[in-house]
Amino acid sequence: MRRRWLFADQLGPHFLDAPEQPVLLVESKAVFRRRVFHRQKAHLVLSALRHRAAELGGQAVFVQAETYREALAQVSEPLEVCHPTSRAARDLVRAAGIKLLAPRGFVSSPQQFTEWARGRKRLRMEDFYRHARVLHDVLMDGDEPAGGRWNLDTDNRQPPPRSGHLDVPAPPLPTEDDIDARVRADLDRWEAEGIRFLGRDGPRLFPATHTEAVARLRHFVRHRLGAFGPYEDAMLAGDPWLAHSMLSAPLNLGLLDPLDAVHRAEEAYRAGRVPLASAEGFIRQLIGWRDYIWHLYWHLGEQYRHRNRLGARRTVPGWFAELDADAVQARCLADVLAGVRDRGWVHHIPRLMVLGNYGLQRGWRPGELADWFHRAFVDGYEWVMTANVIGMSQYADAGAITTKPYAAGGAYVNRMSDYCGGCPYDPRHRLGADACPYTAGYWAFLDRNRERLAGNVRLAQPLRQLDRLADLPEVAEQERRRGSHAP
Repeated sequence: MRRRWLFADQLGPHFLDAPEQPVLLVESKAVFRRRVFHRQKAHLVLSALRHRAAELGGQAVFVQAETYREALAQVSEPLEVCHPTSRAARDLVRAAGIKLLAPRGFVSSPQQFTEWARGRKRLRMEDFYRHARVLHDVLMDGDEPAGGRWNLDTDNRQPPPRSGHLDVPAPPLPTEDDIDARVRADLDRWEAEGIRFLGRDGPRLFPATHTEAVARLRHFVRHRLGAFGPYEDAMLAGDPWLAHSMLSAPLNLGLLDPLDAVHRAEEAYRAGRVPLASAEGFIRQLIGWRDYIWHLYWHLGEQYRHRNRLGARRTVPGWFAELDADAVQARCLADVLAGVRDRGWVHHIPRLMVLGNYGLQRGWRPGELADWFHRAFVDGYEWVMTANVIGMSQYADAGAITTKPYAAGGAYVNRMSDYCGGCPYDPRHRLGADACPYTAGYWAFLDRNRERLAGNVRLAQPLRQLDRLADLPEVAEQERRRGSHAP
């Protein structure tokens, strides 16, 4: 057997062909010199890599070096590697003459996606998801979707409980060990040497081993999946986890096989332990959205990340980029930014409808935002954030993958969270000292982009409403003055 080089996001057993296969693991310090990552993200990646090296023992060659090239120079035997998840890593593998294998860690293959995409004018996730359901025989009753409907998203939009928390068991948190202690000491030393990190250090919150990841998956399916569906879009200041699986980080480290997670969720539904809407919502995230985003990264090409069809020119401001939540008075944005600062993670709705929505309204450069999401989130990678931010969040591709911009005013935040109570801004007001920056920002965004968005049928009504707002010039001027200052 050739020795298989495992990147730090290929750490699960499904990346090997046999339990005894020889392995190469590389820790590159230069990765953390080049870009400013969240401190907890750096800790998680290094902890997972070192835990895998400890598990494999003498089966693995573990090289800690300044660069990948320096590490590869220490290995004389032939190598092979599963297709990496970034273009830079793929180019490195090719330049080094290493045998490149098919990608793993996803449900659908590149060939399956290419066959589906061929001849389509629009690559819609919903269409791909239905194709994947049939292709992999997931949640199917013969030729029909289980329950007679493909997508139960409309059943999964309940506002948060009035109690301020969701009554489900907390996810099991990992116990740090000597490897984590050494990682933390090394990161302290690296900071003293001048390597910068974002956010705050803290106890490791996410699995760093396959065993930890499976334990969290098992707990989620047994205790949390049933409540996940109805409240997957809800936000609570005092309950950041709600019923979310917290599995995105171990999945993106390659610690879990996504198809195993899919089968466990489907089995729970078939056994009558969870509602179909919850199982379907979770499965859609895996064989639908996650696979779809991965394939788009390669399919849309390298230039996609530079798209900026709405002409957003403002740079991401320092208070946002550096996670300075204390500079923000708007309660939703302050709490979500603090969550990124303190945990390196918030769930998908705060990302899209609080962070991304604000950047969209303010006209921040999409490429800068995508890079920030990559660096600031423990589950962030280039393949994850490119289409998620450029296409979905910032609509910088003018609808190549979504049907409308994900822009919304304060009414949405008020309906789906408990943030607006006690906030100095009123979601009903668009003008004045207490004007909600999201409500006012929404109308200013539409006004600024009305010509670019004129052909979007899903925005026809709000665009017509612009002309009925007698105070629109004042709102637009107010938001121009607010600009990118911390609200």
